[in-house]
Amino acid sequence: MPCREQILSDETYDYITNLSMDVAGISDPSLCYHQIDNLFTLLYLPRDRYPDMRSNFYPFQSIPKLFGLMQLDSSGDPAASSLTQPVFDPLALSISGITAISGPPLGLTGAGVLIAIIDTGVNFADPVFQDENGRSKILSIWDQTLEDASPPEGFAFGSEFTEEQINEAIRSGTPYQMIPSRDPYNHGTVMASLAAGSELPTGYVGAAKDASLIVVKCKEAKANLKDYYLVPQQAVCYQENDLMLAIQYCERFAAQKRMPLVVCLGMGTNMGDHSGSLFLGQYLNYVANIRERAVVVCGGNEGNAGHHFQGSTKEGPVNVEIRVDNNVNGFMLEFWGDLPDIFTLGIRSAGGENIPSVPLYASQSIQYDFVFEPTRITVDNSLVESSSGRQLVRVRMEKPTPGIWTLLVDNMGAVQNGGFQMYLPITELLSAPVYFLTPSPDITLTEPSLAEDVFSVTAYNPANQSIAVFSGRGYSSNGRIRPDFAAPGVDVATISGRRSGSSIGAALTAGALAQFYQWAVVEGNNPYVKSREVKSFFLRGATRQTGLTYPNRQWGFGQLNIQGAFERMR
Repeated sequence: MPCREQILSDETYDYITNLSMDVAGISDPSLCYHQIDNLFTLLYLPRDRYPDMRSNFYPFQSIPKLFGLMQLDSSGDPAASSLTQPVFDPLALSISGITAISGPPLGLTGAGVLIAIIDTGVNFADPVFQDENGRSKILSIWDQTLEDASPPEGFAFGSEFTEEQINEAIRSGTPYQMIPSRDPYNHGTVMASLAAGSELPTGYVGAAKDASLIVVKCKEAKANLKDYYLVPQQAVCYQENDLMLAIQYCERFAAQKRMPLVVCLGMGTNMGDHSGSLFLGQYLNYVANIRERAVVVCGGNEGNAGHHFQGSTKEGPVNVEIRVDNNVNGFMLEFWGDLPDIFTLGIRSAGGENIPSVPLYASQSIQYDFVFEPTRITVDNSLVESSSGRQLVRVRMEKPTPGIWTLLVDNMGAVQNGGFQMYLPITELLSAPVYFLTPSPDITLTEPSLAEDVFSVTAYNPANQSIAVFSGRGYSSNGRIRPDFAAPGVDVATISGRRSGSSIGAALTAGALAQFYQWAVVEGNNPYVKSREVKSFFLRGATRQTGLTYPNRQWGFGQLNIQGAFERMR
């Protein structure tokens, strides 16, 4: 089977490792694989020759995680409407200092800077993505879902459309017949226009109106991954290895063009220990530490979702109650136990059946079938998860009975620390509501916004300067200061109506960073600047409200204010 077919086929398992093929001992010449900058290897394993994904054979880090979109409309529903006539409201730009530095004397509009939107694609023919001469601001599109044209050089699937092809399609008058790449959910289109939309006659303008764009339309997650994570097949989500490929493509393109690059991600997941240790987060850190690069990641919309529980067994066993609504086909819960304790887990079903606490000493998988209920539970334990060293227990609940489920958490032996975290899937990956009855709103930022060197951005309401109720909160599970700051993300005017969500704040931040990189790199004021230096400028310039102590779990170091960053340089 050709490599392209192996990548796209549901008959292969996608696998990520931080080992080379030689070190991993893989010598199968028929196996499809792809190297990510000598850091990671992406493998595609035929299902008929490798163990079932549910067998506990594969390390936690190596199974690609699933990421959902982090944008809401004003009613709180996922945004999927078509483009409408934009009504421009400059508040989000002005309160962030973007408007002030786009005019004299600085005149920073993102010219010469490349912004990467890795998302659901882009409606490339919209005038908001064209300059005053009608030429596209989009320098390249990699559509991972199309096989109509050639893939990018060095990649095995999808179709790449160049700047020349995009402009030719726009001039033809039938652009989508020539390039059949569109944004079915409008998420990527909204983010791209917020970050770098050209000024329209209606008055609408993006944060960095003269910045260039590179867009990757990610293919949606495979059915076998959704089955493994018990995610509904109709759920819109994307897998970790495809995002890593998209980032590598954008970095290579920027290097060829010799342009500063700002990568913007508007997706998130609750999978992982919430310390930034996922392979995707590690790769984002690597890219962020290349000179003239920056990575912006939204902090997610899980602050008030009830999907995080934080507890301690120091005072004895802890009962953790979970409400499962009707029509929940299944879900996977992650339990992360702090060192050096070893935890046990018991389960009481909504119907009253009990699974007694089981000692979880080493890597093992235990399956339970209930007598009076259709539920099947699989408990996979890793006493030492490789990236964090913590105990990880994954609980797969298939066809859970509606009602209140109780998990009994206890210790093996004397309690040393007793702390633990539990995470349910993000809202977008559930078929119906599932939530903890006594959740914690803290440590609810989604991955990969917890990676150390990315710009981690939450959302606030610019109209009353209050934090968004849905916005994820810090810190990281290992105490790192996250988020970095908050940006406007509630009822923000876009070319598709008003939208809310942490991805909105991330897109505006990406535009502000393009302004900074124009000043620093394109205009030569600090041509070898690195992302950590830029972050220091932004954190110093952030707006801080009186009466609050900074940094804090909701605001990080304050509110995005790029004008303040320049004022601190005086």
